[in-house]
Amino acid sequence: MVLPFDILEYHQRLQETKKSMEAKGIEVLLISNPANMNYLSGYDAWSFYVHQMLVIIIDEPQPLWIGRYQDANGARVTTWIYDENVIAYPDYYVHSEVYHPMDFISEILTQIGHGNRRVGVEMDQYYFTGMALERLKKGMPDAVFQDATLLVNRVRMIKSDQEIEYMKKAAKIADLAMQKGVESISPGVRECDTAAEIYYQMVKGTPEFGGEYPAIVPLLPTGDRTSIPHLTWSDRPFVEGNAVIIELAGCYKRYHVPLARTVTVGQPNEKLQVVAPVVLEGIQEVLYAAKPGVTCGELEEVWRKTIKKHGFEKEARLGYSVGLNYPPDWGEHTASIRKGDPTVLKPNMTFHLIPALWFDTDGIEISETFRITEEGSERFTTYPQELIIRDHMDLSGQIS
Repeated sequence: MVLPFDILEYHQRLQETKKSMEAKGIEVLLISNPANMNYLSGYDAWSFYVHQMLVIIIDEPQPLWIGRYQDANGARVTTWIYDENVIAYPDYYVHSEVYHPMDFISEILTQIGHGNRRVGVEMDQYYFTGMALERLKKGMPDAVFQDATLLVNRVRMIKSDQEIEYMKKAAKIADLAMQKGVESISPGVRECDTAAEIYYQMVKGTPEFGGEYPAIVPLLPTGDRTSIPHLTWSDRPFVEGNAVIIELAGCYKRYHVPLARTVTVGQPNEKLQVVAPVVLEGIQEVLYAAKPGVTCGELEEVWRKTIKKHGFEKEARLGYSVGLNYPPDWGEHTASIRKGDPTVLKPNMTFHLIPALWFDTDGIEISETFRITEEGSERFTTYPQELIIRDHMDLSGQIS
């Protein structure tokens, strides 16, 4: 077994999590978010479509992994925890209208003496359901349940040096995937063909290291659909005069570095020629202002003032913390670069800055993922920060 991190780092993460548990009065923490499971144990498998838990007990040195029987070997292979702490439920609990995995989990916790403790649960995340909470409460009537949705997410916000190295590798993959996508765009080429080129490069990675599936598929709104930020691709061909937004992420060891660019098929229209310099100016101002001690809300204010003097406003947030994750999102769900967010920036926090502007029938996205350094900030990717023009005589967007 080769873990992506030294076992001492996992122990440190566990201790930081227990400090947060203690501060909130939580004695048993039930983790169902696969990114948080990975962060604390190393567990990595596409098994999150069924119920599974990593159990952190405040006065026990080892977590418990509880999940489906056929996934138990995956837990033994990919985690640092003892084999005897891997507990599997039978397959008749899977997708049953009678049995529920939380019945099994509550029974196990009761049997080992934790049925009457204060239990933290990640109540508001994708992999934990209302039914799951009901069955836990029914199975552990003497326990006191409380919300612990972002407890581990907040521990994850400050990255270790090794995590930063993984994100640097993800950034190289993002650069190459963006280059492939941009190079494939020309009149008559189908959107799906560009998406395929992007996906191929994201998984292929570099000659030195491969890539992984990202938490979000490549986004590729085109033409008047560039006003709609989260569309994917179709089998329609690109048309001369249209704009295309590419948003993707390189992924390495489950760490993501998102990157977005806007490409024009032929010369850009007048509106894009006006708005692109505004967005680029805003990006530079925000990256210049980003440093330890500044709050996320103050970063948003820098952006808002910069674009306002040109007559523009943005309703959506400007960015968010990013890093380790699984589908359906690469964001950490903690800090957002938006008005009033009090999160204080600290070294090795990492953010996806996406100062996009969307209008009634078009839009523009030029984004950067950056980390906070000891004195300021730095980009992860090196892809040209510009509106990219693709025509028969222009090879803008290529990188060496």
